[in-house]
Amino acid sequence: MIIKKIFEKNFDDEVHGDFLKFGKGDFKDKYLIECKRSAGKLSVKTGPEFANYLVRKGLEKANGKVSVSGVIVSTLQLDIPISKGIKQFMGVKQYQVSGEIDSKQILELMNKYPRAFFALTFNLPDYELKIKPKAPKSAKPSTSGQKEPKAEFCSLKTSDKSFEKEFLFDVNQDFKEVSIKHLLKITDMMYPKDFAKMKPEEVRAQSKRKGILVRELNIDGKIEKREAPFEA
Repeated sequence: MIIKKIFEKNFDDEVHGDFLKFGKGDFKDKYLIECKRSAGKLSVKTGPEFANYLVRKGLEKANGKVSVSGVIVSTLQLDIPISKGIKQFMGVKQYQVSGEIDSKQILELMNKYPRAFFALTFNLPDYELKIKPKAPKSAKPSTSGQKEPKAEFCSLKTSDKSFEKEFLFDVNQDFKEVSIKHLLKITDMMYPKDFAKMKPEEVRAQSKRKGILVRELNIDGKIEKREAPFEA
């Protein structure tokens, strides 16, 4: 999970790929999370940044075919054999997905296209996931007076303790309600040494972001803040 990796100083390709959409500046209210515990189950709502993570965690639990609906979003032309059609707008392609699909086939596509956005909905015995079937808004630096976003893009219900332990890696599991938001402060863009000889898309893909991630948690009314520097 991206946030956990940053606090563990594990700045791998997944973290780098997730940060490509951010430029220099302060990005408020990112990676939003809201969790409530009820009747032994955890109800989770998040921003779009967690979509691929939630889809992957669920499909890794599945065995065989799963009833799936939603879209796979990318600006690139992808080979998506499970797609039932494509919608395009302003260069963004939405590959329509619906029907009984082998979970391994979707996981293979996620591995093949790690920077595509998998907005998929499906239900498993202990993993009920719903994601809005659309592209997330592009990341822009925060401005004064900007409306505060809500954690409502992804919704999950589960009682899987292993998921909870990883997803809420720094939260005591005795909580009733938790809300988490992150401030992403990107202070520097670190370009490849020979960027002048490279194509713009290559420079963008290989450039790194440097800054600080501020994590603010509200655990049953108690506010906690943590920071982690990054270079990814």
